[in-house]
Amino acid sequence: MSAVAAARANPLLKSLPPFLTWPHLRFRTICSGRLGFAPSDPDHPVAGTKLLDSFKEEFEIGTSLITLETGKIARFANGAVVLGTGETKVLSTVAASKGDALRDFLPLTVDYQEKQFAQSLIPTTFMRREGAPKERELLCGRLIDRPIRPLFPHGFYHEVQVMASVLSSDGRHDPDVMAANATSAALMLSDIPWGGPIGMIRIGRIDGHFIVNPTMDELSLSDLNLVYACTKEKTLMIDVQAREITEKDLEAGLRMAHPEAVKYLEPQIRLAAKAGKQKKEYQLSMLSQKTLEKVGTLAEANIKAVFTDPSYGKFERGEALENIMQDVKQQLELEGDEEIIKILPKAIDTVRKQVVRKRIITEGYRLDGRHLDEVRPIYCEAGHLPILHGSALFNRGDTQVLCTVTLGAPQDAQRLDAIVGPSTKRFMLHYSFPPFCINEVGKRTGLNRREVGHGTLAEKALLAVLPPEDEFKYTVRINSEVMASDGSTSMATVCGGSIALMDAGIPLREHVAGVSVGLVSEVDSTGEITDYRILTDILGLEDHLGDMDFKIAGTRSGITAIQLDIKPAGIPLDIVCESLEAARKGRLQILEHMEREISTPRSKDDRNAPRLASLRYSNDALRRLIGPLGAIRKKIEEETGARLSVSDETLTIVAKNQNVMDKVLEKVDSIIGREITVGGIYKGVVTSIKEYGAFVEFGGGQYGLLHISELSHEPVTRISDLLSIGQQISVMCIEQDVRGNIKLSLKRMSPRSASLEVDAITPEVNVSDFIVSKETSANAQSLASSDSTQLDAKSVADLLSQAVSTLEDSSTSSPDFRIRSVAECDEEEERFKSTSNKLWSSKLKQSQDSCSSSSTFNVVPDVKDETKAKGPISAKNLKLGTTVTAKVHQIRALGLVLDLGGGVRGMYRFKDHGKTDYAVGDELRVTCTSFSSKGIPVMSLENDD
Repeated sequence: MSAVAAARANPLLKSLPPFLTWPHLRFRTICSGRLGFAPSDPDHPVAGTKLLDSFKEEFEIGTSLITLETGKIARFANGAVVLGTGETKVLSTVAASKGDALRDFLPLTVDYQEKQFAQSLIPTTFMRREGAPKERELLCGRLIDRPIRPLFPHGFYHEVQVMASVLSSDGRHDPDVMAANATSAALMLSDIPWGGPIGMIRIGRIDGHFIVNPTMDELSLSDLNLVYACTKEKTLMIDVQAREITEKDLEAGLRMAHPEAVKYLEPQIRLAAKAGKQKKEYQLSMLSQKTLEKVGTLAEANIKAVFTDPSYGKFERGEALENIMQDVKQQLELEGDEEIIKILPKAIDTVRKQVVRKRIITEGYRLDGRHLDEVRPIYCEAGHLPILHGSALFNRGDTQVLCTVTLGAPQDAQRLDAIVGPSTKRFMLHYSFPPFCINEVGKRTGLNRREVGHGTLAEKALLAVLPPEDEFKYTVRINSEVMASDGSTSMATVCGGSIALMDAGIPLREHVAGVSVGLVSEVDSTGEITDYRILTDILGLEDHLGDMDFKIAGTRSGITAIQLDIKPAGIPLDIVCESLEAARKGRLQILEHMEREISTPRSKDDRNAPRLASLRYSNDALRRLIGPLGAIRKKIEEETGARLSVSDETLTIVAKNQNVMDKVLEKVDSIIGREITVGGIYKGVVTSIKEYGAFVEFGGGQYGLLHISELSHEPVTRISDLLSIGQQISVMCIEQDVRGNIKLSLKRMSPRSASLEVDAITPEVNVSDFIVSKETSANAQSLASSDSTQLDAKSVADLLSQAVSTLEDSSTSSPDFRIRSVAECDEEEERFKSTSNKLWSSKLKQSQDSCSSSSTFNVVPDVKDETKAKGPISAKNLKLGTTVTAKVHQIRALGLVLDLGGGVRGMYRFKDHGKTDYAVGDELRVTCTSFSSKGIPVMSLENDD
């Protein structure tokens, strides 16, 4: 007990004789009932020992031991309490101004602060000190403000400041609820008039079981985060974030939370009895009954005419009320009543409140003529701004919000510098309430507590339906711009945000809608509610004149977010639970309108939609991509406008559209290459050509071999006929050995030539590998010498059909055909494709140009007197020493280009003093002596020395 309290308790202490006073007895001071001794030798003074005594209360709630302590620190504050749970301690102090209250509202300020010393860290800012309040600090301040504000007496307009500071944190307990309970205890100790105490509790739910005061680890597993504040009998504040919890389950949680929160009250009362101050008599600014009666006589009829006429809009009602007030003011000026004129605005507002509330209670009609459970007309528009990732316009009555969605890279996530909770946040909703939305002039400043609170409520509501981070890696930002406000803009933000998310193609499970429920009640002289009405989808004025603003958001399956604020000193929990059903019915009506506009996430297949890609690389490769001090990555981002995010062996790219993504991937591939997998198709550049194939580079020092056999389904003589150095091609990886050697294929990217089909054959058909018998050859000659000068497709089909039939009917000993394995057939078929096509075309042309019976029609090439070549000439069976009869195809300065048959070209170099006067078409007997570096056969004449 303090010295002042002791003197007040025992008046005799004020009139002690001098020899019994503390200085005479060498007592120097008194501190919380304990005396400090003065120095023993006045001539040699030394510092005495100051004893700081404190008062403490300990109690248990759930599994936590909680302590309330006062008297040791912040002794000059009007009230100061340290509340501790585990190693987390929070200090809350209160103070009130001493002057007169020359205002008509309560200027209550609540400041909550989390400094980094509480977790033994130095701030990472440039100045190495805490700056402006962070979002979490503003939200915690609102959480404290909302339940304590209604308990100050009516007419108490003195300035009050609450400051809550986290002294230490163990990371296991969230200090926000602790700060609210410490503030309640500090107000109880102070001399400020206040109708407390209050208790605040947090409830979680894991596997269907409710948990009181869950730790942060338990809260991460919980599908419910319920914060509940109350007095002994009534509810003051509710804040909920949930994963679609049903109304029935939420009611069970609320009814469990109330008795647990009440456990905080008795320790505060005991502490106040030990160390509390006597409440001070403050002057209250109250309207007298005589003043209300006089203003009511002058204005009530006109106010009733305006505020019971649904044809008046928001601003029309405001202008009409201003005119009524001016008329009353003129009447009071004639009467010379200056005292009432000073408080006339407040008196007029009180009369208006009585008129509106009475009509709702007695008649069941509201300002705009709606029934109590009626929702205002709704307008939804998805894709209002088509160029953006997602957008929506949502109207409910005169309230209008424009919501936009922006998708970003994982590195765009917000970094949180909080004592507890996650370190980043990938989903953000920023709510903006510009002055023009209520036709006012104002200044845009920094973070606004109301805007932060409304945006966080909508963010909680939508977070429950977002896909998990491992399935949807984008960072998502919603901007909600209030275009017009006439009540419940935060719930309109929930609706507009849900539509905009689906317009952006984000796979939401289902739509989320929100509605605000109000309350109008009548009370008796003791303050107990005798009659009440619940209002669905309240207007701004109904919020101002009513008793509560109960914002509830959710899906068809359940509730995702709640925020309850009230104006009286508490309302019964039964009324709160009854309001849940009214909100559910209103929410379902709104969801029907939203689903008619857009019911599933929009498909964003167009090239202007944002793109995200996650690629796996080694950390060494990622270091090459980042470059010194991130220079290479920054350059790519500046040149393309994309965002690159690097984590452990993962590269995440977010691009504005597909074109940008293609550019980024091309640059990344050129620096570090790509992970090559069998069956994948990749772009590369031909860097060198050899006799056996070409080497293709993919970037980042990755090379693959494109063998000559994998170039085309057709036989290839020279690689240079198809490829050139520096050419960009797309190839398929068909093999990769343990040493990383990559084998590529070009022909496997295109389908193999179709099999022989008699009913659809054309003159350019690829002939399968078979040997035509003498009978078939004779039929061909007969066909060629027929009266027809044109060999049509049907005739060719008949010919081939006979050939196939002949093969099927021949005996195994016939010398006209051979039996091969499947592998041999495939190899020979590939070899003869080009030769057969060229022969068919050549013979068909001969048969059309000449009708003589001497024409021949052979499938095999006409190579006469071959001594070493077996079968048709091709790139595969042409070997060193092979002798063939060739024709001069071209004459060059240093030699000849020879046609070896089967589409194969060779070259012959003139000898010194040899013959050079050849003509195109001359036949020569030549032998293959070598091959050039490009795979071209080098031939020599049979009679060359």
